[in-house]
Amino acid sequence: MAEDLTDADAQFREWMLENLQRAATHFGLVLVGEPRLGWMDRSIGALARRGEEQFWLRVASEDKQWIDGDFWTGNLDANVLTGLAKSHVLDVYEWEEHRQQRAEVLTLLPGSPCSRSDVLREPIDLPDSWWAELRRTVDVIASISTDRVNADQELVSSRIRQMFGDAVDPVVAVWETVHGDLHWANLMRPDFGLLDWEGWGRGPAGTDAATLLSYSLLVPETVERVRSVFGVVLESESGRVAQLYVASRLLRRIDKGDHPDLAAALVAHAEALL
Repeated sequence: MAEDLTDADAQFREWMLENLQRAATHFGLVLVGEPRLGWMDRSIGALARRGEEQFWLRVASEDKQWIDGDFWTGNLDANVLTGLAKSHVLDVYEWEEHRQQRAEVLTLLPGSPCSRSDVLREPIDLPDSWWAELRRTVDVIASISTDRVNADQELVSSRIRQMFGDAVDPVVAVWETVHGDLHWANLMRPDFGLLDWEGWGRGPAGTDAATLLSYSLLVPETVERVRSVFGVVLESESGRVAQLYVASRLLRRIDKGDHPDLAAALVAHAEALL
């Protein structure tokens, strides 16, 4: 999406960069990579170094009224998850300046993201072992017991009815633990890895498969691969509800300006489910 920043947007981004530098100074790190802004500019991160060691430094910024949810501590809470290819939070620093700032120092995963964008826009060549590890990871996450919540029935019903009215029963029959944001910018290659555990918690069964499928819709061969890996999950009634919930969530984001090129494919996908 082309950048068209207002003065306020530009000033906010500059302020986020200052927050990142403040965090680096606090941890005794030197920023060595190009800073990358997250969704809606609410986070910023960059490669950082201390001596010969390299880390990922991330700063999230939020109004204080919104920091009581599970997402605020998600990356740190995910330290309890073992046996998965994921980053580990090594240190945390919070401060208040207009908003609440949270800085995290994370271990680095090898390789690079599968995409610079959440949405996959061109074919990607990944080995069978990568797909097998993806499926294993999603299955392991699903089996984890947690009190954290990614989405509850009230939210699922609200999103689905807002987009699709009464065309579908939004009641979720099966719940499981989900990563909650399984898109292509959070997936690493050539070795499998999964980033950004901010929102993990209980959600509709099939949420992760549905999310990856939705973000793959512009590349038919990848859609088929996702379906082959998660076919049973996606074809279940719970998987159908999860797909409609994810579609409604992404369509809300598209209405706010995210990934407009995904809109037609996502609407067609939802209509097919309905």
